[in-house]
Amino acid sequence: MLEHGGRLTQAAERWGIPRSEWLDLSTGINPIGWPVPEIPAELWQRLPEADDGLEEVIRQWSGTPFSAACVPVPGSQAAIMALPGLRKSCRVGVPVPGYREHGHSWRNAGHTVVPIGPEQTRCGASGCDDRWLDQLDVLVWINPNNPTGEIIPPSTLLRWHQRLQKRGGWLIVDEAFMDATPVFSLCPHVGRPGLIVLRSLGKFFGLAGVRAGAVLTDVAVADALKTLLGPWPLGGPARFVMAQALSDTDWQLQARAHLQQSAARLREVLQTAGLSLAGGSVLFQTVRTDRPQVLADQLAEQAVWVRVFERPGMLRFGLVAEEWQWRKLEMALA
Repeated sequence: MLEHGGRLTQAAERWGIPRSEWLDLSTGINPIGWPVPEIPAELWQRLPEADDGLEEVIRQWSGTPFSAACVPVPGSQAAIMALPGLRKSCRVGVPVPGYREHGHSWRNAGHTVVPIGPEQTRCGASGCDDRWLDQLDVLVWINPNNPTGEIIPPSTLLRWHQRLQKRGGWLIVDEAFMDATPVFSLCPHVGRPGLIVLRSLGKFFGLAGVRAGAVLTDVAVADALKTLLGPWPLGGPARFVMAQALSDTDWQLQARAHLQQSAARLREVLQTAGLSLAGGSVLFQTVRTDRPQVLADQLAEQAVWVRVFERPGMLRFGLVAEEWQWRKLEMALA
């Protein structure tokens, strides 16, 4: 299994620092998550019901057309692992750097994974050369990218999708960090054959533990995915929490404003410490460094836990929730 953010218990044991003293900035999860209300007792006692209205809530929240299909899933990870099983062996492009579970899952399912770097997707003075897409059957894209925060505009993604779809290809867009910038989402365009968008509650809503997300796509892909996942992939309590959180538009507006302010403060803190920003989003900032593990270990000695990316050399810093945590980060960096 690949390593991810979190693993705080492991860090506490390695450095001999009680877990309660750590500042965990490794996950890119909103530290001030949506406030979960009391969950009705009957939801723990009954099997989940597919006609509880959750799919319509997801459509309204995401702007997905009624003609498209919606599949609630137990987090984006479940979809990332399941989708490779819906195609015969083929060539799949994944962004590098990017969330490595995508390439890992397609490779484990017997597909050929093709790394796609910035030099291939960049447009020049003479326009955009999309011929690199012709070597692929599936393109997975992460928008905004994790860990660089780069956002590809919808017009470009739709152009890529059109070129792939001419040969029966797929474009899969992982929008795990999209909630703070919904204007860039491809959800309003879902329903076109071979266009698949992944969304979840983990990052923006700060509800990674509930393991709830959705796959928005065309009917054919959705039916195949439902068959593969089987009945009741998402539990009743998770469905309840998801519907309530997605319907709380006031909280979402306030969270976007607060995250923008926190992201600006984090950038300032990192730059003041002499670190070179490589990119980011409202939920994390990434710095470039020649020796990322050394710097990460030095911070860990002071109970600050960050995410390491060895190739290329980068560290990703998530946000903090309280003023004392900002001071702890500033002191550790100093």
